[in-house]
Amino acid sequence: MDGLSVPMQGFRVLTGTANRPLAEGIAEHLGASLCKSSINRFADGEVFVRIDENVRGADVFIVQPTNPPGENVLELLLMVDAARRASAARVTVVLPYFGYARQDRKDQPRVAIGAKLMARMIETAGADRVLGLDFHAHQLQGFFDVPVDHLYAAPVFTAHYKKKKLHDLVVVAPDVGSAKMARGFAKRLNGSLAIIDKRRPAANVAEVVNVVGEVEGRDCLIPDDMIDTAGTVSEAARALKELGARDIYVCATHALLSGPAVERLSNAPIKEVAVTNSILLPESRMFPQLQVLSVAELLAKAIRFTHADQSVSALFE
Repeated sequence: MDGLSVPMQGFRVLTGTANRPLAEGIAEHLGASLCKSSINRFADGEVFVRIDENVRGADVFIVQPTNPPGENVLELLLMVDAARRASAARVTVVLPYFGYARQDRKDQPRVAIGAKLMARMIETAGADRVLGLDFHAHQLQGFFDVPVDHLYAAPVFTAHYKKKKLHDLVVVAPDVGSAKMARGFAKRLNGSLAIIDKRRPAANVAEVVNVVGEVEGRDCLIPDDMIDTAGTVSEAARALKELGARDIYVCATHALLSGPAVERLSNAPIKEVAVTNSILLPESRMFPQLQVLSVAELLAKAIRFTHADQSVSALFE
C-alpha cells in the first residue's frame, strides 16, 4: 500500500530545535505544516516550551532526536508534557535518533542504564507511543511499556546503492554483532557477505584483527547503525584496501561524527560515506565524501500509517 494514499485529518506534527529541517521535510511529505510552538530560554538558560495552536483531541506527533546536548532531551519531555496537558488525544514521540541507547546494560560496576532511564522519562512525560529509527539494539524496544514501532533506514540505503550498479559487491560487517544487518543488505543488493573480526581494547578504540570472506577486486559496502568517532570504519576500510578491495563505501543511519571522525573518514580509503539526516549535521562536520540521504518520506509514511491505525511493518514488505 502506498503510504501517501492514507488520508490525514486531526493530527499535528511538533518539533523542537534538535532537527527542525527533518521535521519540516516530514510535514511537507504529509501535505501539512508544522504545528506552531515557542521554545525559548529563560535568562538562566532554563528551557521554556509552549504549543501555540489548539491540539485538543488531536493525534500529536513530536519529532525530536535526543542526541547531545542534553537540552534536546529536556525539550522533548517538555513538549510531550505540554501536549498531554493541552488535552491531545494521543501523543507519539518520533525518535529519528534515540540518544543514550548505547548505555543499555550494566556491564561495569556502578554504571547507569541510560537507555532504560530515557524510556521511563519519555513514558512518565505522557507519551502514548514511540516511533523510532534504527535503535542501537533491537531489544531496546522492550525498555518501553508503551507500543514501539521500530523503523529501518535500510530501504533508503538500498535504493541509493541500487542506482550505483556496484561491481561484484561484498557487504562487510564491521564486527560480529553487525552480521545480521550486513546479511540483510547483501540479500537486498545481491551481494556476498564478509565479516571483520575486531577487538576493542578500550572505549572508542578499534583494532582490526582479521577479515573473514573474499574482498579482493570487489566493491565493498560497510553498513552500521551509527558513526561516532569513526575508528571502526576507518580501520576496516584500510584493512579491506590492503586485501585488494576495489571501491569502499560506508553507510550508517546516524552520523554523530564526534571528535576526530571527520578527519579519519576524510583520510581513509573510502569513496563515499552515506548517512541519513536523522541527526542535524553542522557545516563544520561536512566533508567531500559525505552523502546525506533523507528519511523524511519514510517517517512521514510511518506517521500516516500510525495515525490511520494501520500496520507500519507494511513499509518493509
